[in-house]
Amino acid sequence: MLRNPVGLASALLLSTALTACAAVGARPGPGGEMTAQTAQTAPDAAAVYFQDVHSHARPDVARVVNVDLDLAADFDAHTLSGTAALDITARAGATEIVLDARNLDIRSVADGQARPLEFSLGADDPILGQALTVRFPAFTAGERRRLVVTYATRPDAAALQWLSPSQTAGGRLPYLFSQGQAILTRTWVPTQDSPGIRQSWSARITAPSDLKVVMSAEMLTPQGEPAGAGRTAWRFRMPHAVPPYLIALGAGDLAFQAIDERTGVWTEPSRLAAAHDELVPTADMVDKAEALYGPYRWGRYDLLVLPPSFPFGGMENPRLTFATPTIIAGDRSLVSLVAHELAHSWSGNLVTNATWDDFWLNEGFTVYFENRIMESVYGRDRAMQEQVLGWGDLQRNLAELPPADTRLKLDLAGRDPDDGMTDIAYEKGAAFLRTIERTVGRDRFDAWLRGYFDRHAFQPMTTEVFLKDIRDHLIRGDAALEARLMMDAWIYQPGMPSNWVPPVSDAFVPVDAAARAFYADGGAASAIPWAGWNTQQRLRFLNWRPEGLAPGADWLSQGQMADLERTLGLAQEGNSEIAFAWLQAALANRYEPALVTAERFLMSIGRRKFVLPLFQTLWNEGDWGRPVATRIYAQARPLYHPVTVGSVDAVVGRPPR
Repeated sequence: MLRNPVGLASALLLSTALTACAAVGARPGPGGEMTAQTAQTAPDAAAVYFQDVHSHARPDVARVVNVDLDLAADFDAHTLSGTAALDITARAGATEIVLDARNLDIRSVADGQARPLEFSLGADDPILGQALTVRFPAFTAGERRRLVVTYATRPDAAALQWLSPSQTAGGRLPYLFSQGQAILTRTWVPTQDSPGIRQSWSARITAPSDLKVVMSAEMLTPQGEPAGAGRTAWRFRMPHAVPPYLIALGAGDLAFQAIDERTGVWTEPSRLAAAHDELVPTADMVDKAEALYGPYRWGRYDLLVLPPSFPFGGMENPRLTFATPTIIAGDRSLVSLVAHELAHSWSGNLVTNATWDDFWLNEGFTVYFENRIMESVYGRDRAMQEQVLGWGDLQRNLAELPPADTRLKLDLAGRDPDDGMTDIAYEKGAAFLRTIERTVGRDRFDAWLRGYFDRHAFQPMTTEVFLKDIRDHLIRGDAALEARLMMDAWIYQPGMPSNWVPPVSDAFVPVDAAARAFYADGGAASAIPWAGWNTQQRLRFLNWRPEGLAPGADWLSQGQMADLERTLGLAQEGNSEIAFAWLQAALANRYEPALVTAERFLMSIGRRKFVLPLFQTLWNEGDWGRPVATRIYAQARPLYHPVTVGSVDAVVGRPPR
């Protein structure tokens, strides 16, 4: 497929064209060019279609509008099997639809009257999988049809992780969960797997009767219903059209406890009390988010706290955020993750990046919104601490990434979209929005942002349409204001524009002083006021590095490392973020006693944010670290989700069988 190149000069022109064409059912053509058609020949007269280099789909010809799943979970074979019934629309005369599939066993395709249809699977691309092309009699204008795909997943489906009982907290029953972002839904659902092709969906999932099934949709059968000997069926419905990566499934020994009338927590019974207590602030966060940017439009907001192998901190699946157990710190110090996933209910779920080149539109907006929620709930001081820590992460990314990957608008053609999931999208994107807020004033910015969510609700979004919206509704022809904002520089140029302003937190002044006294001046760890610091201050201390430190250089002596570990109790640290920050410093300084802690950590947590950098740090330490990394990874790899495995394999390499 050809991509849709948008240069600086053409950005506004294309944005204007997109809006104009929407009124007549036009959309970008296969090469990204704008092609006008009448409403009578368009698949959906109200839609604008964006070419997605990460999908085989051609939505300008035919597109999926709804998916109904009927699947059976086989925990012995590690497969889901059954049917996906797809409701499709197409332009007049269309005779085929192209779907995305990867490692699926397609058994048959039929129409809504069970008449067989011809289908074929294209060449297997290592990133995109295969094009599943289904042929049918020519469409007439305004028609809607149903296709029924009978299929089965494979045990190595990249979106699915099947856990043995020993990998769960209860140790009695198996567990299954899915992770679809970015383009993994095609490994368990044959559909058009592009964020710009939104689809409503429903599901009937059968599983062993001792398991509970949950999904990112309204649960229609809270108690399940009989489905044959020893099996129970669970039904779900998502009436809103969502990007396919948000179709999510979990099944296991699950229990629920409400927080208030519209929020609650699912997890394994033995972990429910701790998870519920940790996540009580969720209800207040929903209220604060609505006060900022309008009503929460998804009904319930629940969380599923998963087993430790979940590869991300959280996943914003509508109605049911999936969350890592590493946020259960015992003191609610890591609940900014909940604020982040909740914010996605507006930025990402409601208004979605049309393609993965525009990932910053999901994550930059969400980091900004997350911080506003944290400020509303916990005060500006806490919010500024979070901003400063994020700014530090951004500086490291700016130093490490190729310049082209430090732009907000990316070019990911021929690459895995996971390559764009860096702190550039998250933290540079948020810094851009804070720059706009600082320039125009918070009240004015908030009014625009709330209107942005309303104007584009349940729609895909591109950088170019974003630029048109902010120019139409916020800048409004003010050339001087546009010049001060430097929007094109933020979006299309590498690095940071000259109008950036780093965040500052007074709470970090004593932390930085203590860091200099210990690291640079040789002070004692006993002088560090650790007990009086919150988690964010402790992270600031552990992440401190001497200015101008050369790559790979040590900055701590073995004696200093031992003093820190012993005095601050870092070998027994239960807060995952603090433990990770300590291990990053200890391994980079080749502190031998920390290897035991590192192995225990890497064998018990599958969150990629922690696992990948620790293996990378060990690998960077050459003869000292590489044998350790290889040994630990050989044991830990079977415990990790395919998302984490794929990333670590690229560093350590796949261990021999």
